[in-house]
Amino acid sequence: MNDKQSVLLHCCCAPCASSVLERLISQYHVSVVFYNPNIEPREEFDRRKKELATLLLNMPLLSDVKLVECEYDNAAFEHVALSLREESEGGDRCRACFKLRLAETARLTKAGEYDMFATTLSVSPHKDARILNEIGSKQAEIYGIVYFNSDFKKQDGYKRSIELSKEYGLYRQNYCGCQYK
Repeated sequence: MNDKQSVLLHCCCAPCASSVLERLISQYHVSVVFYNPNIEPREEFDRRKKELATLLLNMPLLSDVKLVECEYDNAAFEHVALSLREESEGGDRCRACFKLRLAETARLTKAGEYDMFATTLSVSPHKDARILNEIGSKQAEIYGIVYFNSDFKKQDGYKRSIELSKEYGLYRQNYCGCQYK
């Protein structure tokens, strides 16, 4: 009997997903969701989504990982970010963006009957895991589900993502996706 719990993992991009998948796959049934309405332009969104799908095909994982694809919905991001466009990176605009993406991931977790959800965002040295965990935990509370608290950059998670990116020839973008960087 397989008693692994299921995790819906919000993925911002293939490079960040690589080391997080490597870390989680032996302990959990992992599905990934690409919900990133902050990414502009549309071509960049499509490129990152395609790169994630390619990683899932090429990375030798212990089990199949389902990709839950969401439509491009930049209007949802603009709705929460426009009034915060002058905020500096890491400020209230980023918090609103994290909340938008983690709320949708929480909704999909509940609807898909996954045991919990997590995000790859904490693998980035530019993202504050404490803030991400607060937002994720709040969304879990709202939806009556479990959030996987994490700081995936620890234990050389970010360094490993760079190594895996090189190994798989992954496109590494130089911005989070937000036009207000």
